Amino acid sequence: MNYSSIDLSVKAGIATITFTRPESYNSMDFVMAKELFDCAIRLTTDDQVRAIVLTGQGEHAFCAGGDVSAFAADPDSAQPLLREMTGYLHSAISRLAWGDAPVLAAVNGVAAGAGLSFVGACDLAFASEKATFVSAYTSIGLTPDASSTFYLPRIIGMRRTMELAITGRVLSAQEALDWGLVNRVTPADEVLKVTYAMAEKLAAGPTKAYGGVKRLLLQSFNEPLESQLERESREISAAADRVDGREGIRAFTEKRRPSFKGS
Repeated sequence: MNYSSIDLSVKAGIATITFTRPESYNSMDFVMAKELFDCAIRLTTDDQVRAIVLTGQGEHAFCAGGDVSAFAADPDSAQPLLREMTGYLHSAISRLAWGDAPVLAAVNGVAAGAGLSFVGACDLAFASEKATFVSAYTSIGLTPDASSTFYLPRIIGMRRTMELAITGRVLSAQEALDWGLVNRVTPADEVLKVTYAMAEKLAAGPTKAYGGVKRLLLQSFNEPLESQLERESREISAAADRVDGREGIRAFTEKRRPSFKGS
């Protein structure tokens, strides 16, 4: 399927989602939200996809958040528009979060508003040294969406999340690294290379086990100890009975590298 606001490609088990509105700093409009939703469904139901890379087109922006001009065009329609738009957007984020394939952000420039939220929602994040990070919502009288109030407190803590959300502070790439928002900062021309190197490694790994890790961590803040221990018991026992679990155990005893199939 051809999209107008994003580009989707799949090669060697790695799917790449690229925001393709560089003229507006890859800002999120209704069409992009809907296309991202469709894209998330396709990728999370395709067992051949074993890693997902999310990035922006151009040198300046990863994603600059929502397309405010669309809200300003007809203020009376902003509320229903945002209701529908966030419905698609949030469903896309949920599907990617619960899918088995790890999702990696290659942050090539500005990550503002929903762009910042996407960075938090990804499983790993790699940033260009030129990238910047800002919540931006309250600067125009709005509140966060796209999962930042869920992920950011878990990643960087409540105090720092509150600071970003209400003061409009802009983080440099190095500050984002120091705060734990991103995993690594690279020269601008290497961010995609570094991200794909990790994606290739993960795409050759035990995809279903990665999905188990994601599920366990998503639920860990909401469960008492005993419930989380039970979930861990279920996940590890199920993993041991899968193709990759059996291969991993066998390879360990045979002192060789495992050959995972993603199943």
